[in-house]
Amino acid sequence: MGASQQFSSLSCELRIKQAKNIEYFKSTGKVFVRCYLSAGNNKRIQLNTTEIPVKSDRYVWDQSFSLECYGAEDCSSLKQESVVFELRWRSSVPVFGRRRSSQLLGRAEIPWKEIIEPRNMVLDKWVTVDSCTRHGGLEGVKPAKLEVGIRAGVPAAVQEVETAVKRRERRVKKYLDESCGCKYGHGHGCTCGDYEIFALVAALEAF
Repeated sequence: MGASQQFSSLSCELRIKQAKNIEYFKSTGKVFVRCYLSAGNNKRIQLNTTEIPVKSDRYVWDQSFSLECYGAEDCSSLKQESVVFELRWRSSVPVFGRRRSSQLLGRAEIPWKEIIEPRNMVLDKWVTVDSCTRHGGLEGVKPAKLEVGIRAGVPAAVQEVETAVKRRERRVKKYLDESCGCKYGHGHGCTCGDYEIFALVAALEAF
């Protein structure tokens, strides 16, 4: 699927798999990943994974989120946007019985252009998390990384509609060619005055 193609709709499956090299951020509390996806009109969709204790041996979420975008303008504009991943930490100690707000540890971005332009619209990779804490850039400290997977495509329901529209267009053309009465068929020098009537009847019959 080329980069120049316009999408009337787009489905997306976002999978947050796992993280590594995040042990140095905190010694207590829990960590999770927050994702932001563009929803058009300067709005963003926020998604959060479950929270994993910092002291865990492995930081594996393996969580999937499915979304669908409708409207050619919104979907084509995704090429100018990015999927944002935030690694966040939350204290396990409540304040006055309420859960504490989370703290940003690091951020990573993947441009939608990298996802949409490849022919199969599939991306699986480890992304480096740019640290937002004093630990970032310290010598001997490996950068945190996040493994994610993104799969985009046209929803099955939309594909069925587009297929039905193409079938309708073929039926309309065939109807016009057979009903017009012109020597070479409609579309080949046809000047039939009843063209609009034929087109209307054929369109109605197609539905």
